[in-house]
Formats: sequence, structure tokens, C-alpha cells
Amino acid sequence: MKVPVYDLERQVTGEVELPKVFQTPVRFDVIKRAVVALQSRRFQPQGRDPMAGKRTTAESWGTGHGIARVPRLRGSRRAAFAIGTVGGRRGFPPLSNKKIVKRINKKEKRLAIRSGIAATAVRELVEKRGHRFQADTLPLVVSDDLSTLTKTQQVAEFLVKMSLWEDVERANRKTIRAGRGKTRGRKYKKGRGPLIVVDQDRGISQAARNLPGVEVTDVESLNAEMLAPGAHPGRLVVWTESALKKLDEVWVR
Repeated sequence: MKVPVYDLERQVTGEVELPKVFQTPVRFDVIKRAVVALQSRRFQPQGRDPMAGKRTTAESWGTGHGIARVPRLRGSRRAAFAIGTVGGRRGFPPLSNKKIVKRINKKEKRLAIRSGIAATAVRELVEKRGHRFQADTLPLVVSDDLSTLTKTQQVAEFLVKMSLWEDVERANRKTIRAGRGKTRGRKYKKGRGPLIVVDQDRGISQAARNLPGVEVTDVESLNAEMLAPGAHPGRLVVWTESALKKLDEVWVR
């Protein structure tokens, strides 16, 4: 199967054969495992002091006093130390030595990346993720001139001409919709816009970094979370011609 190659003005300049990696079955389960493994490396370990709530003179009075047998402070009727008492210890506190990093096999990780690449060519999955675009065929392939853009305005004009600017505006979520509840730990929610994959970065990463939701990466640095944010495959990806031709060399071995 061949797909058209566009220039920066959205004029068809030729065709390119689709790499074999796009024939990989979309494995939702493997993609999710790979994304969770990446996210787990950003988790912050937490734990409690092993002696928290235990630095006290509290001892139980035993039976025969007509009161509960919880530990009480020496010379007082105030309860302490026990679970459920004021200033007492916790029953099962989080431990700092808990293993929170998820591991995944190297072959399984590479399969997830190949599967995520294949999902970018499935229109139903891309539309299901909420991306807004106007394209006759997927994947979108552009000439290598895209990687030489050095100004944010140039990248924005390119996205407008490729009918991808609406997806950038969708990713720029400034306010929280009514009825969706509150978000924890943040005021705004940032969406994911188009992903631009190049063979060699000649300045486009600096030019596109201020555009909401737009990410730039080289073909060798792809990972499952870039291709399937939130473990949902089908991200809108713009490939340069050289990056597309290099896919089988890097990921199909």
C-alpha cells in the first residue's frame, strides 16, 4: 500500500510505500502494560515513620476497671498508641520500600511500540481519541522540509494548511467544563494534540514546544506513551518521509 507525500503547502509531491510495521495487530493489552510501566517510573515513593504513633508511655490497664482495654497514657485516662485513637498509629501505613515500578520485557515493550505505530493508521481509533483533522488517508506523511522549521509561526501555519490546527485548539483546554467535577492537583487539564515524528531534529522541536498539545520526537525515541497517551492507542501523528522509511529499520527486527 502506498500513501501520498505532502509538502509544507499540502501539495502532493509523490508517494511512499507503507512500512511493514503498520501491519502489526493492535494489541490494547500490551500497549496498556507498556504505558503503565513508563508511568510507574514517575511515581513518587511514599512511606511513614515506623515509630509514628508509638512514642508514648501508653499501656493497657487490663480488665476489672469498667472501661475499654485500649492502651492509656501513664497517669491519665486518655487512650493512645492503639489504632483509631487520637495520636495513635495507623493500621497498615504505606511503606517506603514497596515496589511501585512495573517491569516489562524488552520484546513486549517493542511489540507495544509497533502496535501503537500501527494504530496511528486506523482512522476509527484516531477519531475515537477525539482528534480533529481532515485527511483523506492515514498516516500523514510530509516532506523532510518539516524538520527544518525554526519558528513557531511557521509550524502553526503548516498545521493550519494541513487542517490540523483545530486539533491544537482542542488540546488547549483552558477551563474545566461544568458538571465534570473537580480535578485533583491541577487547575487546568492539558490535552494531547498532534505528534510530529522526524528522522533528525533540525530545529522543529524548539519551534513547536509552545504550541498546546504538540510534541516532536525522532523515530528512534518513540515510546508507547507518546503513541498511546493514557494507554489509548490511535494518536494523530505526522511523519516526515525519512522517518517513515526508517520505521522498519528501527522497530522491525
